[in-house]
Amino acid sequence: MSNFGFEDATYKAVGGYDGLGKLVDDFYTAMETLPEAKHIRDMHPKDLEVTKDKLVYFLSGWMGGPRIYPEKYGRGLSLPMAHQHLKITAEDAKAWLMCMQAALDNADYPQNLKDYLMDQLAFPANRINEVSQKAHGHTD
Repeated sequence: MSNFGFEDATYKAVGGYDGLGKLVDDFYTAMETLPEAKHIRDMHPKDLEVTKDKLVYFLSGWMGGPRIYPEKYGRGLSLPMAHQHLKITAEDAKAWLMCMQAALDNADYPQNLKDYLMDQLAFPANRINEVSQKAHGHTD
């Protein structure tokens, strides 16, 4: 039984800020290299420096660590609303999760942490897809 999701247990388990930085770097490396992720990579700016920084800052608070995103980027972030301008399909959500799985597979984390994170990340990925479908009037 793990304590992931309780206080800062998840944040500590991924290695804190430095661990998140590596995870996010590996995530975007997967997005750059996996053919299934080409469409979602094309939704991002060419230079990923700010994008990576925002994801690290967001994940810090999301995983129970310091809530540093608002300090640097302003008020809290609603993931579905932040992505609403994009046409995101179920395939895009699946590709995003595939990139995160690749990043987690590259990490030296226990399997139960990897499983926990993938379970937790599936909810926002699917929610972003749902909001996009409503905003753009498309269905998968």
